[in-house]
Amino acid sequence: MTADRGGDAPFDLFVIGGGINGCGIARDAAGRGLTVALAEMDDLASATSSASTKLFHGGLRYLEYFEFRLVREALIEREVLLRAMPHIAWPMRFVLPYHADMRFENDTPTSRLLSLVMPWMKGRRPAWLIRLGLFLYDHLGGREILPGTATLDLTRDPAGRALNPKFRKAYEYSDCWVQDSRLVVLNARDAAARGARIMTRTRVLSARREDGLWSVTMKDTRDGRETTVTARALVNAGGPWVSDIIRDTAHVSTPDRIRLVRGSHIVTRRLYDHDRCYFFQGTDGRIIFAIPYEDDFTLIGTTDAEHEAADSPPVCTGAERRYLLDFASEYFLTPVTEADVVWSYSGVRPLYDDGASSATAATRDYVLRMNEDGGAPLLNVFGGKITTYRKLAESALARLAPHFPQARGNWTAGVPLPGGDFDVAGAPALAAALCADYPFLDHAQARRLVHTYGTESRDLLGDAASADDLGAAFGAGITARELDWAMDHEWVRTAEDFVWRRTRLGLKLTADQIAAIEAHIEARAKLTALDPA
Repeated sequence: MTADRGGDAPFDLFVIGGGINGCGIARDAAGRGLTVALAEMDDLASATSSASTKLFHGGLRYLEYFEFRLVREALIEREVLLRAMPHIAWPMRFVLPYHADMRFENDTPTSRLLSLVMPWMKGRRPAWLIRLGLFLYDHLGGREILPGTATLDLTRDPAGRALNPKFRKAYEYSDCWVQDSRLVVLNARDAAARGARIMTRTRVLSARREDGLWSVTMKDTRDGRETTVTARALVNAGGPWVSDIIRDTAHVSTPDRIRLVRGSHIVTRRLYDHDRCYFFQGTDGRIIFAIPYEDDFTLIGTTDAEHEAADSPPVCTGAERRYLLDFASEYFLTPVTEADVVWSYSGVRPLYDDGASSATAATRDYVLRMNEDGGAPLLNVFGGKITTYRKLAESALARLAPHFPQARGNWTAGVPLPGGDFDVAGAPALAAALCADYPFLDHAQARRLVHTYGTESRDLLGDAASADDLGAAFGAGITARELDWAMDHEWVRTAEDFVWRRTRLGLKLTADQIAAIEAHIEARAKLTALDPA
């Protein structure tokens, strides 16, 4: 955080929250020529935005809830986002095994409709209905990059080898993978490059309307320093804390409520030897994914459970872990056991409370609510999902547009994020070029750098002529130069920031290696007296 602005002119927009919605809105606003500040009380993507299932997708199961607008928008966005961030996202094929015991959840609109017109179905998901849903999924949003649905014979296709032999047929369709927390950081970096002031470890203590402006008081959580700035508009993108900010920080009344839903995941040893994802459907109507993860692992999730309070740390409970293990074991040839689990994590989805009867049925669509009592606008952001974050940001700026007639129009579609200025299928060529120009890199190192930094890999490597030029090695290919680069460009202040959010290399490091990374970061911060702004 930089020095107190004192009598400086107010910001146009002050954003509370450094998750994907907050950083996406900050980037969009800065690119329109608005002056923007963003405060995040912890690290960027430190809550929900780093605890997703790592997919950006149309939401196939949302079709059962007739959320056609949400699905169509998300399907269109898949390819927009792929073009903007081919280094941290890529297409993936999803294998959906079929069997006659598949069921709907009883409270989905599709289940109720089918029970009405075909009562003999008794909640089943017939093959024709699944194929109809996949047809809609292929065509509702249009496709230029991703291939369409195919039918697989699991007795012949390699995807069948890891599965229980009772599964003989599957459908294969397309969606996409994304490194969720890197997406947040790249939006923050682009916002900063366009003039936004990004402040991590900065808690907003209060926001009050004064003389037609918002007066925002903040506290640096590291040194305790408090500062106050003013802004013409306030955006509450606090995620799970959105209601707390409305009530306790801005002291505004609203009938809108948030519904906190916990999604838990487990990470296991690698369970199969191909690069496709499985979409498993349970007899209870729920679904989970099994996804190739960080080369050596399989990610399984997610659950949907009510969560009590935003300040209650989400953890994958023993019951949730058992549920995921049992669910996956119904499909895999070899049961998945506790011994296979190497890590688990959980995140809280801040869904708009639409009165749905269950956590699973609650809408995944975003809801924007404007409060203009007292003049200066407050925009509260409820819900949302990674796939539609850019459209959410555009919608937020559209709501705020009457207050900023000088702002330019929509611009983010087609504009790459930092490091993403190359072709969708260009990552292998970039990695090969890095190996040629930096012969001390092996292919695995080059591939990881490209899938983390894209074309900025060369900025990081610079004029290095040997591995020694990159400084100390900390394990899993991490070097001192990479850590220093992340500190200088990506707001890394702790080892946790780097090994669990800028990367997921914590899965491949020992406790001693992580401690050595922490020591390096602390020593360099003291040596250079980094300004955290």
